[in-house]
Amino acid sequence: MEVINYLFGYEKLKIVQNTDMFNFSLDSILLPNFVTINSKAKKILDIGCGNAPGSLILTTRTKARIIGVELQKEASLLASKSVLINNLQNQIDIINADINDYVKQMPTDSFDAIICNPPFFKYIETSNLNKLEYKTYARHEIYLNLDQIMHISKKLLKNNGVIALVHRPERLIDIIVAMKKNNIEPKRIQFVYPKKEKNANIVLIEGSKNGLPGLKVEFPLYAHNKDGTYTDEIKKYFSKG
Repeated sequence: MEVINYLFGYEKLKIVQNTDMFNFSLDSILLPNFVTINSKAKKILDIGCGNAPGSLILTTRTKARIIGVELQKEASLLASKSVLINNLQNQIDIINADINDYVKQMPTDSFDAIICNPPFFKYIETSNLNKLEYKTYARHEIYLNLDQIMHISKKLLKNNGVIALVHRPERLIDIIVAMKKNNIEPKRIQFVYPKKEKNANIVLIEGSKNGLPGLKVEFPLYAHNKDGTYTDEIKKYFSKG
């Protein structure tokens, strides 16, 4: 069933969701706020945009053109509806395509920044797959893996353009290896913890195409207080208009 909600904490943005599919999560809020957006940026790519929470939030930070590419038709239709109800069709384009095919028709060095909330799990024959096709593709690297994401970024990013990902800490080494293989230098990392006494369960990482060596580890983010409420530092992401 389709529902329209305000994008959590963003009183001026609405999002169309299907209750049978994934709803946006904390990952979707953190990533578009984490990525470095140059004031002169003209074009941003959102790989695997889903129903476009990341693209919508980016519009509160930049006037750049945003291209959201989503493989699954149902999700891309939700994204297009979200763009329309927010009157953002002059800033956001939603493309229903496999990014691995779409990249072939795009000129090199054409984007200032890329964001991606990718599938978190490697796919092997013994993987425990969800019966719902949408959730399987969103969770497992069946159509898109880290090497492909970085290879795409190498082609599409302008020199010193950035790619930002939200992922799981256990895949951090894989991410860095894929970046380095494609001339993308890791520049910023931030770990997100569910609570202060828990291990990190989210990592935000940004790399720069042909960037100079030098990695900055940002202050940690703690998502919840002991009583389960959001911390003040997380609430700041939910009060940006």
